[in-house]
Amino acid sequence: MEISQPEYHNTKFAESRGRCHVTLQDALGIGMASSLSKNPRDEGDTETDKLLTSVTDHNASGLNDRPHGSHPSLDVIDSSSWKQVDEEEEEALCRKLKYFFMSPCDKYHAKGRKPYKLVLQLLKIVIVTVQLVFFGLSNQMVVMFKDENTDSFRHLFLKDYQDDSDGLAVHTQSGVYEHINYTIEQYLGLTKNSVSRYAYVLGSGVNGSALSLCQHYYKKGSIDPVNDTFNIDPQIITDCIGVNPPTDPSAPIPEDYKSFTLKFHKLINVTIEFKLKAINIQSIINNEIPDCYTFSVTILFDNRAHSGKVKISLRNKAIIRECSATSVSGHKENYWRVAFDVLVAIVCGLSLALCGRSILRGIALQHEFVRFFRESLGRQVCWADRLEFINGWYLLLIISDILTIIASFIKIGIETKNLASYDVCGILMGTSTLLVWVGVIRYLSFFQKYNILIVTLRAAFPNVIRFCCCAAAIYMGYVFCGWIVLGPYHAKFRSLSTVSECLFSLINGDDMFATFSEVERSGTLVWLFSQLYLYTFISLFIYMVLSLFIALITGAYDTITQQAQEPPQVSDLHQFIAQCTDTPTSGKFHSPEKTSCSPFCCFN
Repeated sequence: MEISQPEYHNTKFAESRGRCHVTLQDALGIGMASSLSKNPRDEGDTETDKLLTSVTDHNASGLNDRPHGSHPSLDVIDSSSWKQVDEEEEEALCRKLKYFFMSPCDKYHAKGRKPYKLVLQLLKIVIVTVQLVFFGLSNQMVVMFKDENTDSFRHLFLKDYQDDSDGLAVHTQSGVYEHINYTIEQYLGLTKNSVSRYAYVLGSGVNGSALSLCQHYYKKGSIDPVNDTFNIDPQIITDCIGVNPPTDPSAPIPEDYKSFTLKFHKLINVTIEFKLKAINIQSIINNEIPDCYTFSVTILFDNRAHSGKVKISLRNKAIIRECSATSVSGHKENYWRVAFDVLVAIVCGLSLALCGRSILRGIALQHEFVRFFRESLGRQVCWADRLEFINGWYLLLIISDILTIIASFIKIGIETKNLASYDVCGILMGTSTLLVWVGVIRYLSFFQKYNILIVTLRAAFPNVIRFCCCAAAIYMGYVFCGWIVLGPYHAKFRSLSTVSECLFSLINGDDMFATFSEVERSGTLVWLFSQLYLYTFISLFIYMVLSLFIALITGAYDTITQQAQEPPQVSDLHQFIAQCTDTPTSGKFHSPEKTSCSPFCCFN
């Protein structure tokens, strides 16, 4: 019978467990070396079949030659110490450890235990994914509605705006006034011009007005380029006026705002702020009650550089709330979405309890094993063996369950129109679904040939981390150098984040020609430096760093393949478990064990 612990079926990791592993010849003595010979059935196996064989298969080949009922002992312990050990306690602990590390299928054959946890995880994968899809459809409509309204506002309120333009700007004083007047006129005539249904929000501006027109300027600003002198008081003064739409649509549009005078010699910026209301009725398609939106629009005329170019931008912030009165013909209250979210929370809560119980049982069994080694054998158990009792997959599932439960309650709040935290809910739900699907690998790892990914990653992980630390130092050096030198001359190097994105794209061979060609030829020295900078970075990271990174992964795989042909190294824990030669179908695992009762006994 092979111990169905996938981590030990595959290979040893000499770097992380070198202290705890002993070769079988050292552990079992020279006299047992003959029992470690390969089974005849292994001679015809291919290299792939041998890749992930169980460690205990080698032990069993020598242990099965003994008479039934005898228990080989660890020769590293003095034989006189073993005679004092209660054989029944040793046998019970050994069988208990073997059962603990079995796969769900082996546990079913051993005790007839139904794989409730496996079925629950499979059910959770299905319902969590369905919940994610439903929320994703609703979230897409919310984001799309906001983006489309923002784009509409730019076309409505910004003069001569084009979708493919990099940015809107004016360069004359008359141009600034024309754009300000155009924006206010479009706002006052919004109900007549817009194809959508918007409503003004009165009282949101200065002095209880609907729209605020403000200029921000220095308290004192005197600049004389002729004499190369200036006199500036950096204290900022704000001057605002309010504009209200006419109560009667047929009434003439007020023009008081046109008398607003800008102080261009010390002007910092001009802002136009107002709020509009709208209703997203497209949610009816998904059988949802529409949401009411309040858009806070800010139009900025930026002149802080005083470079002769006033940049114009529009920002829009949406606030979602429940409509005060709703009436949809033929629509009935549908609470199945809320009920489904409650079901997801209950299933994840049950999964959280079961995984937590398994973690606690593993810790209790770890203490029992450590106590047995200390009191009966006079030995200490190393930390690598102790950590084997704490299943990392269960920790992953616990984190996923917690995130899913929180996301489900937030989604219930969104469904009932009490919350509007779409982004927070999306992040939590997306992360939890990612962890749930990653947890599927745990069950695939029980099959030896499907476990190669996990084994390779675990073997290569220490070297990969050390290599990435060294590569990151060089990478950050290039990031800071590119930002300080090429930032003023290249759009992709204007900020540290964009520099990092650009360099990472270059490592993957993306957008190389555009990066070279977009360097401004404002100076020969900077252009030559940019060419040297890009050529050295691409050559270093693509031909050396990236190649070495791939070589680390392939080297770990080759090491695993080679170790599959060598005598395996086992830890004290699995060497002790190997003494139990009972198969899951032997019926010996049905013997009663001294375990405390818990609310989850029905899942045993």
